[in-house]
Amino acid sequence: MLLRSCWKSRHKNGPGPGPAPSPAAGWVRPGLAALLWLCVTQAPCGGGAVSETKNVVQKDAEFDVTYNDTVTSDNQTIYAFNHTVSRNKTEGVHVSVDVLSQALESPFLFVVRQKHGVLSFQVPLILRGLYQRKYTYSHVGRTLCQPPTRAASETQYFFLDVSTLSSLGTNYQLRVSRVERFTLLTDTKFSFTASPSQPQYFKYDFPDGVDTVIVKVNSDMDFPCSVMSIQDIQCPVYDLDNNVAFIGMYQTMTKKGAITVQRKDFPSNSFYVVVVVKTEDEACGGPLRFYPLRPNELIDAGNRSKVLDVVVSPAINSKVYVMGMLFCLGIFFSFYLLTFFMACLENKQMSKKRDVFPIPADTSPAETGKTAASPYEYGSFADNGSTLSSEAITDSATSTDNNYGYLERSLDSVGRSRQESLSSVEEDDYDTLDDINSDKNIVRTKKFLCVSDLARKDKRILSKKYQIYFWNIATIAVFYALPVVQLVITYQTVVNVTGNQDICYYNFLCAHPLGALSAFNNILSNLGYVMLGLLFLLIVLKRDIVHNRALVRNDLHAHECGIPKHFGLYYAMGTALMMEGLLSACYHVCPNYTNFQFDTSFMYMIAGLCMLKLYQKRHPDINASAYTAYACLAAVIFFSVLGVVFGRGNTVFWIVFSVIHILATLLLSTQLYYMGRWRLDSGVLRRMVNIIYTDSIRQCSGPMYIDRMVLLVMGNIVNWSLAAYGLIERPNDFASYLLAIGICNLLLYFAFYIIMKLRSGERIKCLPLVCILFTAVVWGFALYFFFQGLSTWQKTPAESREHNRDCILLSFFDDHDIWHFLSSIAMFGSFLVLLTMDDDLDTVQRDKIYVF
Repeated sequence: MLLRSCWKSRHKNGPGPGPAPSPAAGWVRPGLAALLWLCVTQAPCGGGAVSETKNVVQKDAEFDVTYNDTVTSDNQTIYAFNHTVSRNKTEGVHVSVDVLSQALESPFLFVVRQKHGVLSFQVPLILRGLYQRKYTYSHVGRTLCQPPTRAASETQYFFLDVSTLSSLGTNYQLRVSRVERFTLLTDTKFSFTASPSQPQYFKYDFPDGVDTVIVKVNSDMDFPCSVMSIQDIQCPVYDLDNNVAFIGMYQTMTKKGAITVQRKDFPSNSFYVVVVVKTEDEACGGPLRFYPLRPNELIDAGNRSKVLDVVVSPAINSKVYVMGMLFCLGIFFSFYLLTFFMACLENKQMSKKRDVFPIPADTSPAETGKTAASPYEYGSFADNGSTLSSEAITDSATSTDNNYGYLERSLDSVGRSRQESLSSVEEDDYDTLDDINSDKNIVRTKKFLCVSDLARKDKRILSKKYQIYFWNIATIAVFYALPVVQLVITYQTVVNVTGNQDICYYNFLCAHPLGALSAFNNILSNLGYVMLGLLFLLIVLKRDIVHNRALVRNDLHAHECGIPKHFGLYYAMGTALMMEGLLSACYHVCPNYTNFQFDTSFMYMIAGLCMLKLYQKRHPDINASAYTAYACLAAVIFFSVLGVVFGRGNTVFWIVFSVIHILATLLLSTQLYYMGRWRLDSGVLRRMVNIIYTDSIRQCSGPMYIDRMVLLVMGNIVNWSLAAYGLIERPNDFASYLLAIGICNLLLYFAFYIIMKLRSGERIKCLPLVCILFTAVVWGFALYFFFQGLSTWQKTPAESREHNRDCILLSFFDDHDIWHFLSSIAMFGSFLVLLTMDDDLDTVQRDKIYVF
């Protein structure tokens, strides 16, 4: 009834044993008495309703005293407290309430009136979970907000009102106590217990000379799930599960939580550390409770207390930032200095060779007195890019020589001179002639192939063809990178504005902010990819210039010897390495599963380009065009996106992907085995049956191209195994699984290339050998740090933080940063191996270089 708001005050006649009344109480009590007197003696409150009185009892209460009282709808109790607040010392005040009655008609309402705010809560406390689940808590504890005071010492009063609408007498237990360790000390661990109905928060003041601290909260218990929050010193403090995300920075946690706090974000030079236990564990990856059978059914939450400890430690200062940046720059600038030294040494050696062994520009290697007795001695001279005579082709095709394809041919077998081979012939026109197609079938299906057989097209046309690789990847990089940069800036802005630390999967124990960036060290460590990618481009440019100068002066070694020099793919590889650094840095601005493809897209491209370059070395005429290559890589990235979005636990997706993976492996194997001289049409199955029947059943003969068959069988075994693993295990990290497929195929082809090179009697010079050994060692260490797994977006943010670890290098870099350093160096070394691996063939005729 409305008249229940009309109260009749019942005061004590004399001062109680409690403290003396304050000036505030002086005007509160007379005013309250006058208001109640009017309600009782004048017209009924509420305009004509039946008058009803409500007893109001005010008690001068004391701290650390337990009060057992009863409250009904007819009476209300007010507890008056006072305490001294000091400017240099802040004491917390904790209110603890227990309901002693089992069945309640209506809840209690507790209202705490302070000088600068009001806190109210009901008991039993009802908190909502997912799907509108309602959890009830009979024991409630709340900490009162303590605003700062300007006076050196001040006595503050607050009043705690207890009321209910229940007509039955309900017992409760109340205790108000001081929190002695309310202010946290630097580098001092403090343990406490929290629950959903009893959140805890503490104050921390920045000490002089410290601008950044890291707040660490730890627990030995995985569950219940909890939330740690950093909030400014202002009232109210949001310390319940349903409002802790309203303000400040916050993150969910199981065993570990850490937030880096900067002084500049808190004008008062202090902040609150708030710890809240959630009503459910689903946000931390825990099980979800059953769905209530009846709507609005109250669920007993059980015991959800959690023991935690908190420690606040100073973070690194500006000197450590400077040392980290100088260390990063110093490492990679040393590679520039080493490269400059090696270039100077190489130029000096070349100058000495030119002074001792001058060779005229138009003198062939055959005229220098070398013989053709050995496939790798500087003997007879073959054309580059010219069509062989039919006699030579016939002799090669029918030869049964077992010298692994190194065929002895005289200068008379050269069907076209070097000058004729440089004639301007468009590649498309060249390939569409019927007689040339017939010639291709004869040449490319020979049992033993030499580089000269697959380097017959005009060099200038091929050079333009392979330059398209560079221009295409440069265009792709621009169109891909710009929206990526825009997106990650938006991500970082959202994190900074909302304070939600669960958006990004950092290693929070080693995440050093700079400006608006939350983890500057993870971004800085990607500098190696960019710097070493640029250095590789400079090395390739130098080689390109030297080669062009040799062509201009008609150096026959440049024209007719060694692996044909096409630098377009090298430029594309260097650009891809630089873009990998840029996009990896963008990913680490806010790492999560939605933008992980930024970190892997150019890794796919690097793996694909390296395989294409290995194949191009000895198959320059039949290598894939840039448009075909990038279209295939785009399909890979497309499947990567589908796998990240739909692949987690989706059996249909994994079946479809595995079938496509196996079919693509078979098609590529056929293309490589027959050097592109086959057709995919309606008669392909009939031709396959005929070949199997004729060669394997009737003639019992083995494969014609044994080496190629060995490589392709191994490749199929590896890829079929990876497809089976994906179908059976269905890994959550599909992007990494797809990258593993590319890396395994690249390593397999690279190992095959090295083995076949040595088996063919070729040698590896000192520089590439050193690069191979150095790169293998660096890759081993890099993979060790990669598999440390400091965070993983395959789990919830709280579970990911369990893998977080402290910095291990200069107090600035963590394990993943070292992975960035080592992997960028290893990739650079791998590129150098590809660039220099066949330098021993620079003076060997192309008709004596075996194709494998």
